[in-house]
Amino acid sequence: MGFILTTTNLTKTYGKKDAAKDINIHVREGEIYGLIGRNGAGKTTVMRVISGLSKATSGSYELFGENKFGVGVLIESPGIYPTMSAEENIRLKCIALGCNNRDYIQSLLKTVGLENTAQKPAGSFSLGMRQRLGIALALVGDPKMIVLDEPINGLDPQGIVEVRKTLERLKNEKGITIMISSHILDELSKLADSYGIIHEGRLLDEFTTEELTDRCGRYVTVRTDDNSRALEVLQAAGFTNSVIDDNKDIRVDDAIHQTIEMNSILVNAGIGVKELLIKNTSLEDYYLSVTGGKHNG
Repeated sequence: MGFILTTTNLTKTYGKKDAAKDINIHVREGEIYGLIGRNGAGKTTVMRVISGLSKATSGSYELFGENKFGVGVLIESPGIYPTMSAEENIRLKCIALGCNNRDYIQSLLKTVGLENTAQKPAGSFSLGMRQRLGIALALVGDPKMIVLDEPINGLDPQGIVEVRKTLERLKNEKGITIMISSHILDELSKLADSYGIIHEGRLLDEFTTEELTDRCGRYVTVRTDDNSRALEVLQAAGFTNSVIDDNKDIRVDDAIHQTIEMNSILVNAGIGVKELLIKNTSLEDYYLSVTGGKHNG
């Protein structure tokens, strides 16, 4: 599948500061692309440029297969009229874009799960409902790609699930390409097919979910009734790639086929094994390793 968006040395400078420098992004058609980085890393700057809301200082970007309405956008808070219903908010944008049709508006409401809101004013919506209305507004005009900046930030667990299901429907049923940024990396890992890591204005890495698994591999995590002693026992038994991780559990690399042996060694040493699991390196772990341990927050 080809790329729907590519950027070439995309740079945006404010005064003497490069908010984004030489960014080369590749987004495949029909995928969800997760843009990762802490506050001020340059994520929103890149999104604003490719959405036409800001002009690049240098470099370029290309959109393939776009229709006349371009890219759908939800950056920061959705621009809604609080005294109007969801239907009325969408109708206003439809009128502006020349696609005002009741059936079309109803289809957009159904797509984001707001078809039963009737004339309820948008100002009384939960944050999750307002975000879904913002996504519906981004979909007006049937863009082939939408850009969403932190759409799940600040949502409660139910709101996060609702937005995630909406985005999955857009990808799987409508074939819409989605670029999304998020601080909630565990949630983003449930959605995205590819990722780009931006740090201090530069794109440090770009990879697919499959590539992340291949690069990071798997490891064993062990939890016992005495992890300090258990670590000494395992290292003495030859499991030298063992450490106490940030969760105070034991992490053992290069030993996923030796879990039975590890368990026997610990039990024979009189150590109670509470948990022994094979895990994949998380998106957050990889992000921290690439950025030098600086969390995005």
